[in-house]
Amino acid sequence: QVQLVESGGGSVPAGGSLRLSCAASGYTYSSGSMAWVRQPPGKEREGVAFIYRGGGRTYYADSVKGRFTISQDNAKNTVYLQMNSLKPEDTAMYYCAARPGWALSRPPGVYEYNYWGQGTQVTVSS
Repeated sequence: QVQLVESGGGSVPAGGSLRLSCAASGYTYSSGSMAWVRQPPGKEREGVAFIYRGGGRTYYADSVKGRFTISQDNAKNTVYLQMNSLKPEDTAMYYCAARPGWALSRPPGVYEYNYWGQGTQVTVSS
């Protein structure tokens, strides 16, 4: 069973930075996709950053391109999200998600992930 545990959220002023971590246990696949998905208060979940386990190909939502970077450390089975130049509209619960075995050229849609973490809150003040 795959378990995902996020950490690193917090409150920062606009323009600040945070690094989120997602530690995956039970994830023995060398392929598939992992992602960071956020859910602002009262809104739908949206994918912000995606990474393929094999090869490390990444994709980003337009709203975070140039500010967020997703990366992985396969030895530690951990995925990171470095968030710079944070804006108040980045305020949300951030979730780590995993879809082992995903082989399509497009990243999974938000609701195509099998496994989810419990989330970590990011609050950006203006």
